[in-house]
Amino acid sequence: MGPQHPSTHGVFRMVVTLDGEQIVKLKPVFGYLHRNHEKIAENTSYLASMPYTDRLDYLCSMSTNWAYAMAVEKLAGQAVPDRAQYLRIILAEMTRLVNHTCLVGFLFNDLGTSFTPLLYGFREREKFLDLFEALSGSRMMCNFQRFGGCRVDPSPEWLAAAQKLVADYPRFLDEWEQMLTGNEIMLARTQGIGVLDAKAAINAGITGPCLRASGYNYDLRKVDGYGFYPRFDFRVPLGEHGDTYDRYMLRILEMRESVKILEQAFRDLPAGPVMDPKAKIRGFRPKAGEAYGRIEGPKGELGFYLISDGSPNPYRYRVRPPTLINLTLLEEMCLGHTVADAVVILGSIDIVLGEVDR
Repeated sequence: MGPQHPSTHGVFRMVVTLDGEQIVKLKPVFGYLHRNHEKIAENTSYLASMPYTDRLDYLCSMSTNWAYAMAVEKLAGQAVPDRAQYLRIILAEMTRLVNHTCLVGFLFNDLGTSFTPLLYGFREREKFLDLFEALSGSRMMCNFQRFGGCRVDPSPEWLAAAQKLVADYPRFLDEWEQMLTGNEIMLARTQGIGVLDAKAAINAGITGPCLRASGYNYDLRKVDGYGFYPRFDFRVPLGEHGDTYDRYMLRILEMRESVKILEQAFRDLPAGPVMDPKAKIRGFRPKAGEAYGRIEGPKGELGFYLISDGSPNPYRYRVRPPTLINLTLLEEMCLGHTVADAVVILGSIDIVLGEVDR
């Protein structure tokens, strides 16, 4: 299947061996979108690599910007103002809403039940992209974070519009859930399908919603407490069976928690600068050393490992892409199921090939 199959979420191939209708072997084939991201970054400045991070998970550029900025800030010992920390959380949780909304819409498209959920999801997504564009100048490739803070401070009008959008979002989720969660076809096609055991997921390094849907409580916002997440009251939803239905339901529950975080962030957003006045933009040369920065991205643990030799460019630049690692157990999840089930299981993992192939 592929590499141009319409249900494979990008330029991705699955070599499937069948016994009648049942899958007995499945080999994922990657690399069609490889752009040499890591080697390019070793030949350019730290700041010039920021736009390249937009092209990893191109649905979630605000999150990928933050992960890279955090790694460089650790490397350079760079402080970040309180207001910028809150803005980063606001933009990251808005990005999580965008990502999970798209995932649910795509999942129902993969199921073949209805095209309507995808259109409803994209309608809501557009509202967030309008805000991203108003703030950064771009809808998807935002290039917004900087080492030591954020590029610009949002206006009061932008904050008011964002707060209103978040306040209205639970009503959309209620309507969406009423339409989707009890759908008979959806239940029949997802419950007990593509089960991922928690022990196997841990052994494979799987993270994010795919791991938590298997019942294992691991969320970097709680584990690492990066940014100012310890200041926020939210829970980490968990699944019980690790099947496709749990992976769907977990995204719905996580969106509700993101709304709670956003409401608190807007309420407590402090005044002050969005950039550390001591931060260097030009002539940025961190001291020799190494650092690893990671965040709980919408798809799992997104990390950047950097080594500095004191030059303007990283000596080593390595991305830890959650979707590539989450794909490693695709065969185990699909064995014994049909080709139609494999498409839905793949959809529930939530991959973006820009991040998988880099």
